[in-house]
Amino acid sequence: MNQQPILTIVVPCYNEEDILSYTFTELKRLMENLVQEQAVSNKSKILFVDDGSSDNTWQMIYKETLKNEYIRGLKLSRNVGHQNALLAGLFTAKEYSDCLITIDADLQDDISVIKEFINKFKEGCEIVYGVRRRREKDTFFKRTTAIWFYKIMKKIGVDLVYNHADFRLMSKRAVNALKDFGEINLFLRGIIPLIGFRSAQVFYDRKERLAGETKYPLRKMISFALNGITSFSVAPIRFVLFIGFSSFCISLLFAIYFLFLKFFRTTELGWTSLILSVWLLGGLQLIGVGLVGEYIGKIYSEVKRRPKYIIDIDAFNMPLPLQNSGGENYDSIYMERGKLSETN
Repeated sequence: MNQQPILTIVVPCYNEEDILSYTFTELKRLMENLVQEQAVSNKSKILFVDDGSSDNTWQMIYKETLKNEYIRGLKLSRNVGHQNALLAGLFTAKEYSDCLITIDADLQDDISVIKEFINKFKEGCEIVYGVRRRREKDTFFKRTTAIWFYKIMKKIGVDLVYNHADFRLMSKRAVNALKDFGEINLFLRGIIPLIGFRSAQVFYDRKERLAGETKYPLRKMISFALNGITSFSVAPIRFVLFIGFSSFCISLLFAIYFLFLKFFRTTELGWTSLILSVWLLGGLQLIGVGLVGEYIGKIYSEVKRRPKYIIDIDAFNMPLPLQNSGGENYDSIYMERGKLSETN
């Protein structure tokens, strides 16, 4: 590109008040350096998306927009989940940006490689994936389950970038293409490779979380993985069909065996074999019904076509006062605009 691109960094936030001050400082410093080095335009922004937080996350974001020309905020009406919050930020900022970068608020992803993202974009790449070099900082359980998840996804034909989360750069054209994917059940790590534009990978080392708690405990990790698998493949249902067919064949062999015992030997069939058969087949039936129900539930969600998110306050497009030489009373400005929660 001959001119400096306008960059927007999209940061989804959910109950991040413990880490936000650090995040503000680090991303502001990064943006100032990028502008000073003429890597990006001085019209570039950092957009914090509040995903229905119950703490002071939005109050902190909005007050920061009043102080800094690079920072903007977007408040969703309720918690809609990390993936939808990312989309809200991307789709809000895409008309005013040449390229957009998504990163989590805890800044465990290394922001020092963002300049390399931009260089790849200037070279013609429309999607740049941030990829972890290793997962040494993860627990043994998380590391092992992640490896198996990627293997399963590859087996069922889903094109995932190994060790890539949601730290990536997308061009405006790529985000416009992403908007054409109208599905409700989102798994961006699987959808974005389907766009097919020229892409690149940038490797980095992931850092420790400095404050706050992870927003992906075990329950959410399992739900996220299940959503990813069922959103992109019917392989689980086919697997259950295979298990059912195999069980039927095995049952036929046992039937022949039991008939042989009945007519050619004097023996009593035990209670154990009967109970094991009942429990085995009953469990397989329940698993099969559950998987079918999972897919029917997804169809139910899709056909309703409910909005993925609703924006409550858009502090990205509205004009915001900057601090003057005499200083601004930001709490007063905030209260006057009716943006401060009545509970505070």
